[in-house]
This record gives sequence, structure tokens and C-alpha cells, in this order.
Amino acid sequence: MFEAFSSFIYGFCFLYPLFMSWVWISGSLFYWFRYERKYSNPHNLPQLSSYPKIALIAPFYNEEDCAEETIQNLLNQDYPNFEVIAVNDCSGDATAEILDRMALSNSNLRVIHHAENEGKAVGLTTAALLTDAEFLLCIDGDSLLDHNAARWMMSHFLRSSRVGAVTGNPRIRTRSSLLGKIQVGEFSSIIGLIKRAQRTYGRLFTVSGVCAMFRKSALEDVGFWSHETLTEDIDISWKLQLRHWEVRFEPAATCWILMPETIKGLWSQRLRWATGGAQAIVKFSGIWGSWRSRRMWPIFFEYALSLFWSFSMLATVFIYLLHFIIPLPEYLQIHGLIPEWSGLLIAVTSMIQIGIAMWIDSRYDEKIWRNYGFTIWYPIAFWILSMMTTVIAFPRAIIRRGKIRGRWISPDRGLQ
Repeated sequence: MFEAFSSFIYGFCFLYPLFMSWVWISGSLFYWFRYERKYSNPHNLPQLSSYPKIALIAPFYNEEDCAEETIQNLLNQDYPNFEVIAVNDCSGDATAEILDRMALSNSNLRVIHHAENEGKAVGLTTAALLTDAEFLLCIDGDSLLDHNAARWMMSHFLRSSRVGAVTGNPRIRTRSSLLGKIQVGEFSSIIGLIKRAQRTYGRLFTVSGVCAMFRKSALEDVGFWSHETLTEDIDISWKLQLRHWEVRFEPAATCWILMPETIKGLWSQRLRWATGGAQAIVKFSGIWGSWRSRRMWPIFFEYALSLFWSFSMLATVFIYLLHFIIPLPEYLQIHGLIPEWSGLLIAVTSMIQIGIAMWIDSRYDEKIWRNYGFTIWYPIAFWILSMMTTVIAFPRAIIRRGKIRGRWISPDRGLQ
């Protein structure tokens, strides 16, 4: 019995990534041929029947190096009816002065100053309550939104009154290091493919907080963003979908973002993401008792599988190292962490996955293929990082349930 169980765990550790890769590949290809190929051509802008007012919202905390570029980019949005709202969350640098100076020369820019550091969720909610716009396009303070993104996102809201949010397509602009180049492949082959696949078989686990548009009445229905979670984007995505608002993905709505290019910065960011995801799963675990929430079951189950994989992988590594210290029974002995045929199969599948993802996203990122060769390191880097952050984040979310609040920190913005 124990021998069969240990064999199952060891096999699951290496076959689970293979299985999920093909789920994401097949789901994303279906999405591409069924929806994206026809509706998301960046060279053919959608024709809108009307142009409702949009509030372009950017919260800032210590972004003096990026604030002016981000705001100027928003002011150049190719949409006839919008205002820009900048929320300064008690920055300790020159962010406030930069925003105030820009507001003096731009009548459709409003600046909100928080007296205390409240976090991104509070900043977004503050802006939402102070605008009369029904649609809110929210980005991060260091991001550059494509000039046509508002049009692409708005087309979804005009087609259906049940659309509560539309998430955009974040693209990496920090590509000066190996770590940055690997993340280019990751954002296509994981984040992009997963969103396409999830839209095919169910709901989205989360919008991309760096670029998402919301219907204000939908936000009012769910009580706006929650400040008690580390990742407000995951939390609001679940709240909206559990209230039966539809959340869509628009790949043509690109947003160019800065990402960490140091191990320390990447670790801090991914641990935060993992903790936020774990908080959401713990918070919304009651969906299994509601038939009305059944469309969220596949997303919950997918996370549960990844959680089981992370702890199985941790146990496998622990047992492998333990056999160097004490003698173990034959059924527990693991003679190597690098599988033979399955390892080769995973590597080939990963390169196919990245290749398909880059082929799809090359429509929106013309230089993406330059990074394909560097993604050979992606499978090892991603799965190890995913395992380590998950096994730390999930117990942390359970033990400190309701006590981890999302406040700002100054993140790694890549190598300058």
C-alpha cells in the first residue's frame, strides 16, 4: 500500500505539469480559433455604438520615476470621453508634487491624496466613489496602457450588460536580463494561455490587476474592492463571478509593465501573489455547497490540484534529501529528482507551450520571438518558484486569516 502511494506521489509530481500544459494549450487554441482570431485583431479597431465615460484610474505609491510617464500616457488614450484620476497613497517621495504639477496643466486629470498609506484597494475604491463614470479602467502606477485599450475593453461591455469586468493583456517591458526574458515567455505561456483556457471551460481565476476595466454598478453590487487581502484583483474577480457577473479577457488591450529582474524582487512579488491566491481560496471555499456557484468549481479544483502538487513536490524533495542521512525503506527511496523520459517529455511540452503562446501573442508583441531561446530555463524556474511560494503562502493564509492587509510596498521595477 505504502509503495503504491509513494509511486503515485512521485509520478504525480512530474506528470501534473505535463497534464496542465496540455489543458492550457488545448483550451487556449480553442479560444483563439473560436473568439480571438475574429474579434481581437489590433489592426482593426472595434466600432463602438456609443462612447460612455471612462475613468482611467492609476494609484501611486513612491512612483516618482514613473508617475509622469504613466499619466501622460493615459492622457493620450484614443477615446473621446474619459477622465484620468491619480491616487497618491501617501507617497514619501516626489510623487505628490509631480501629480499636482501635471494636474495644473491638464483639466481632465484629477489627483486624490491619502493622508495615510491605505493600500491599492482603498485607493481604487476612493477613486470609484468620486467619479460619475460608469466604467473604470484601472492600471498600476508604473504601467503604460496601449492607446486603444479602452476601445477594446469597452466593446465587451457594450455587447453584454452582464459583463462586470474585462482584463487586459500585460506585456513585459523589462527585458534586459535573463530573468526578464524568461518572464516574457511566462506571461504568454502561463498567464495568457491560462486566461484563454479558463474562459473556455469556466471562469477566470483573476483579472490582471495591472490592467482591468470594471463596470461601476457591478462593483457596487459586490461592495467594491476588499482591503483585507494582499491581492485585490483576485478577490474582486471571485466576488464578481460569484454574483454572476461575467469577467472576460481582451488580449488586444495591452498594457506594458515593469517586472522584477532580481531574485529577491521576484520572490517577494510571487510570494505576495501566492498568498493572495491562497486567501481567496480560503475565503471562498464555501462555493462547494452552492449549485449556483458551480461554474467556479473548475477554477477551485485547478487550484486545489496545484496545491496538492506543491506539497507533494516538497515531500518528494524532503524524502530524497533524507535518504542521504538515514536509511529508508525501499518503497520510500527516490534515486533522483530529475526524471528520465517524463522529464524530456515535460521539457518538449513546455517549449511547445511557449511556442504556441508566443505565436498567439506575436499579434500584440512583435518582438516577442527574440526571447524564445531564453525560455529553455522557464520550466525549472517557474515550477520551483511556484512550489516554494505555495507551500509558504497557503499555511500563512490559513493561520493569519483576515489579518493580512494589502498595503503598499516599493517593489522591484527591474534593472535600470
